Amino acid sequence: MEDSSQLNLPPTMSRPSLSVIEPTTPSRDHMDKLINANYHPSPSRTILSDRFIPSRTGSNFSLFGISSPPNSNSDGREDSSSAYRALLRTALFGPDAGGVVSPVTPGRNLVSSSPNRNIFRYKTETRQPIPSLFPFGPDDSVPGLSYSPVKTPRKVPRSPYKVLDAPALQDDFYLNLVDWSSHNVLAVGLGNCVYLWNACSSKVTKLCDLGIDDSVCSVGWAQRGTHLAVGTKNGKVQIWDASRCRRVRTMEGHRLRVGSLAWSSSVLSSGSRDKNILQRDIRAEDDYVSRLTGHKSEVCGLKWSYDNRELASGGNDNRLFVWNNHSMQPVLKYCEHTAAVKAIAWSPHLHGLLASGGGTADRCIRFWNTTTNSHLSCMDTGSQVCNLAWSKNVNELVSTHGYSQNQIIVWRYPSMSKLATLTGHSYRVLYLAISPDGQTIVTGAGDETLRFWNVFPSPKSQNTDSQIGSSSLGRTYIR
Repeated sequence: MEDSSQLNLPPTMSRPSLSVIEPTTPSRDHMDKLINANYHPSPSRTILSDRFIPSRTGSNFSLFGISSPPNSNSDGREDSSSAYRALLRTALFGPDAGGVVSPVTPGRNLVSSSPNRNIFRYKTETRQPIPSLFPFGPDDSVPGLSYSPVKTPRKVPRSPYKVLDAPALQDDFYLNLVDWSSHNVLAVGLGNCVYLWNACSSKVTKLCDLGIDDSVCSVGWAQRGTHLAVGTKNGKVQIWDASRCRRVRTMEGHRLRVGSLAWSSSVLSSGSRDKNILQRDIRAEDDYVSRLTGHKSEVCGLKWSYDNRELASGGNDNRLFVWNNHSMQPVLKYCEHTAAVKAIAWSPHLHGLLASGGGTADRCIRFWNTTTNSHLSCMDTGSQVCNLAWSKNVNELVSTHGYSQNQIIVWRYPSMSKLATLTGHSYRVLYLAISPDGQTIVTGAGDETLRFWNVFPSPKSQNTDSQIGSSSLGRTYIR
């Protein structure tokens, strides 16, 4: 509690006069007799009275706001009998009878002649007061308290700063064909080929061609380095060294297409239409070290947590599972979604916070606490949720959508208020990746375009525009 002696107190209020209805006005001598004398009526005399005035000797009236008279005791307490006499004289004969301070009445300020007492007051504001737990208005000077103005909402550009044509980009909800590496290189699967686009130089490189009998179903960069995993329609997983444009190895194990990939250090997880998840250690000779079973339909979403301890998987069976490093069965099962779960994102700000999105029949983004195994909240977005990505710079996330609005939404968490709704794609926004600096996203759709948007602030300043999007609108072809 701040010391009220530092406040600018209002001047002492005028003493209120008490209006007393009296049949007669007693003399002052008679009043002194009533207060000071030991008056004993005779037993034979009947006294009819509804008033009893007890002896106030030793009472302390400082609780009622009465100032200490000059004849106060040495310990600072006032002479109670003198105070009572003065108060009673004022009530009966008016304020001119003697100088006293009237008792506090409701709705009036409490004022003291002592400058060292802690006094609280409510300041009357002509404008709408700011709600507060403290009885001080925003204009009161209170040491240690500062009032900062409400920040204006951050403006998110509504148009992409760059558009890339991506011929043969498939319109398939269950595939994951776009990923952005830590070295600022974008990988895109187009038909049976994988192309690399360098965000620094805008150089396009053709990494591989799988041939007419196969096609690309997923791409995923390793967390560090230049290795890229490519999942194919034939159920294989290829590892490529992008810096040398050289295939390192090909791993088998799945019987059907591999639509989802997720890296955890040197461990690569692959999800397939055969309902299985294979854990692969690329340092080992075997194609995989373990098989995770539990989904009843195609595995279309895979994401490792930031601490690499938990793997979240989503499937076309409307299930969201969480696995740990040693489990062969899911340790957590969430069945609240009513459509396929492809969109999965772990929060980089809070351990165990997981977001998931459902397909056309669901349209909801749900939040989970995997530490406590609890469902936190649900937001109906109105459209099929295709992807989710959390900003590493601020506590915000972006979602991309399909039927029926094909929009991109930037959300503030945990209020889930919309910061921006971005439109431009004419097909479902099925693909999403985020730049290594965390400021830019790239979205891909069946309209065969990739669009780059500045949606998140930089790590150092939330109000400055990213340098990546400073260039004018351009249109480039990936061929």
